[in-house]
Amino acid sequence: MSEQEACGRKDNRVLLQDTMQSRGDIEDPAAWLRETDIVSYDFPHAANLIAESFREWRGQSGPEFAKAWDWCVLNFEGKHIDIIDNRGNEDQWRRQLEAAAADSLQFAKPYTIHEHAAGHTMSFVIIPVFTRSQREIFALLGCVMPHEQFEQGGLYIAEAMSLHFQACFYRRFEHMFMSDLAGLHLHAERESSRRSLLFQIVQRMHDNIDVDAVLTEVIDSISAMYPGARLELFMSQDHRSANPLVKPLPLHWGNDDVCARAFKDGRVSLYAGREDNHSVEIGLPLGGKQGVYGVFHMVMDKPAFPEVDLRFLSMVADTAGTAFENAKLYERSNQLIRELRMSNELTQRLNQSLRLGDIFQFAFEELLEMFDADYCCILHMNEDKGGLEAIACNYHPLQGEILEIGEGLGGRVYTTGEALILSDYRKSDGSYSRLMNATGSNSVIATPLNVGGEVRGAIMLTHREPHFFSYDSYRLLQAMAGHIGLAVGNARLHAEVRRLANRDSLTGLYARHYLDEVIKDKQITEFCGSLIVVDIDQFKMVNDTYGHQKGDKILRQVSEIVKSSIRQGDIAARWGGEELAVYLPQLGVQQAVFVAERIRKRVMSETDPRVTVSCGIAEWSWTDDKVSVESLFYRADMALYEAKNNGRNQVVLDTKIAETSTKNP
Repeated sequence: MSEQEACGRKDNRVLLQDTMQSRGDIEDPAAWLRETDIVSYDFPHAANLIAESFREWRGQSGPEFAKAWDWCVLNFEGKHIDIIDNRGNEDQWRRQLEAAAADSLQFAKPYTIHEHAAGHTMSFVIIPVFTRSQREIFALLGCVMPHEQFEQGGLYIAEAMSLHFQACFYRRFEHMFMSDLAGLHLHAERESSRRSLLFQIVQRMHDNIDVDAVLTEVIDSISAMYPGARLELFMSQDHRSANPLVKPLPLHWGNDDVCARAFKDGRVSLYAGREDNHSVEIGLPLGGKQGVYGVFHMVMDKPAFPEVDLRFLSMVADTAGTAFENAKLYERSNQLIRELRMSNELTQRLNQSLRLGDIFQFAFEELLEMFDADYCCILHMNEDKGGLEAIACNYHPLQGEILEIGEGLGGRVYTTGEALILSDYRKSDGSYSRLMNATGSNSVIATPLNVGGEVRGAIMLTHREPHFFSYDSYRLLQAMAGHIGLAVGNARLHAEVRRLANRDSLTGLYARHYLDEVIKDKQITEFCGSLIVVDIDQFKMVNDTYGHQKGDKILRQVSEIVKSSIRQGDIAARWGGEELAVYLPQLGVQQAVFVAERIRKRVMSETDPRVTVSCGIAEWSWTDDKVSVESLFYRADMALYEAKNNGRNQVVLDTKIAETSTKNP
């Protein structure tokens, strides 16, 4: 039925209901139905209904002689309705019937034409069929009968039968009207139910601020609406889901794939398949304001497909996309807060110490916990050993190892200065890592360690599962590496400041206050040690003869000889002026004399201009009554004074030591 026809019926129904109320007929709930009628706007669209009513009417009982008459039905314009299967001689009498219909329409009453043919006189009767309320002619019932039967009251029988036809028509009209009302009611109920369901789905989705919960909710909702459908969700987002129906977006799709079209176009895509294929594929884009995040892929049987409301499904998918986007933004904001907190905690812990070893250990522990990694390895450039040192690593065979520059993934990161992420190490070509191979790791993120704008190492985090680290983890590691590099730079700067503060600028030897601190610490933790005081003989004469610049050069030469004549753990310092001091931990006086003699002989032979030195030696032991730095220096200085008075260029022991040596030759 057309929109115009429906509007006419609606207006008529309202009018009839108002009439019923004014007449007090509301006691009979069905009274309004008997008053329903078609109006002139409906006439052009009533042909099918008239034809169906005519067929029904012809199939019902009536007078036997009337059944032999040729009957037809014409529309409101007096034209035959062609969709009716004609019988008998209707086509033969068409012109006569239409002529009679014209007169009947003109005078709004039955009209008859008598015509003699082939020795018989036939009567052509046209009876108008009126509407209930306005008495408008909406159809005409035509009949061809023998003239004898017409004279015997055939016209009255035809009029009575036309009333029966009118009743058949209005019964069908009322049935169709009620069917339309029932359909509208069912449609309204269905829409109300779907709106309620959509509201519940929306409410549940937006109540969830967890990404996986949103995806699970929309999958469960669609599965509940269409239990026979096979559903899966392809997501392009960089996150893992425990739901088996959530899968990563394939890298390669065919051009005709419904999911590819839905993802690219952002619209619902449908593929009904071939005739021999009994399934239908539907692609629903999961999108928000910032783009399309994934595609729902539904596969269902063709017989069940007519029940699918694509518009409703599209609304559910759009709602899911918005909820997913909100949950993702919430997750992202929490992640940023977490990263800021972790960055603050890492910075605070790194700043607790200015020792380089402590900083690397703190960073190592924090990174393992922060990224939930299986293994962490921090490589740092060691110039003395000419390679990258694994300064912190929980794979113990690698701890302390020196790697060649450019070796493995860590060496590549150090050499290129670029961060690295590998989701599946086993499938990557041309990648080699001793750590990855030994630990069975598949995922790795690595970043260079920049200190003061210079690459000084690399940080690697690995996990046994493939695709474990996300891009956010990759980005976060780079941010954390910046904080670690800053802490390392501060520690190196602090160490350099301390070194400069503890060193003599001219000779490069330690300063006297540093030597005092070292000896105090050694006297607490060790049981003995020796002190050698070295003085350049007649150094004032050297300065007066050659000048102070030459004197400084000689002082540096003697200092280099002293440094190269002692062990790595021995401490050489400038005691003051041209006097130098050497502390020998855990060495007795005999070893000290040997070291002092070596220094004296080398100075005499290696300096230019040639100078000599005098040495005084003192020793302390845990058995001494009073052990102090001041007493040790005093005794060594007294021995040096004695060496000066005895002719210089010699080594003299402390008086106490010499007396002990005399008593015990």
